[in-house]
Amino acid sequence: MKLLLDTHTLLWWWKDDPRLSTRAAAAIADEGNTVFVSAASAWEIATKNRIGKLPGAETAVRKFNELVAADSFLHLAVSYHHALIAGGFDIDHRDPFDRMLAAQSTIEGATLVTDDDKMKLFRVKCLW
Repeated sequence: MKLLLDTHTLLWWWKDDPRLSTRAAAAIADEGNTVFVSAASAWEIATKNRIGKLPGAETAVRKFNELVAADSFLHLAVSYHHALIAGGFDIDHRDPFDRMLAAQSTIEGATLVTDDDKMKLFRVKCLW
């Protein structure tokens, strides 16, 4: 199965946070699954850390690539196709990071691993 981690899911995985569901953790840990991390998550973490909405994320910003590689996750770049779909969703949801993750999930055929019920507005397959 192809999985795309929502940003909070990625951070909770790295911090071994108890808010990460058992089902999500098992899917991420399953070596039979391909786990993607979006460039949009790097952007979101860096942005929210800079403006003070994500204190304690300095290591995630500084060592993003190393942390992704250490877990054998795959980077997912943002393409113009992703951007067009994200911008074109006819949904009243203004978060650009969520829009991009939903577009990437749709185009790449990946299940979005998220605890955010609002992501279901995009009609993407979610796992939690």
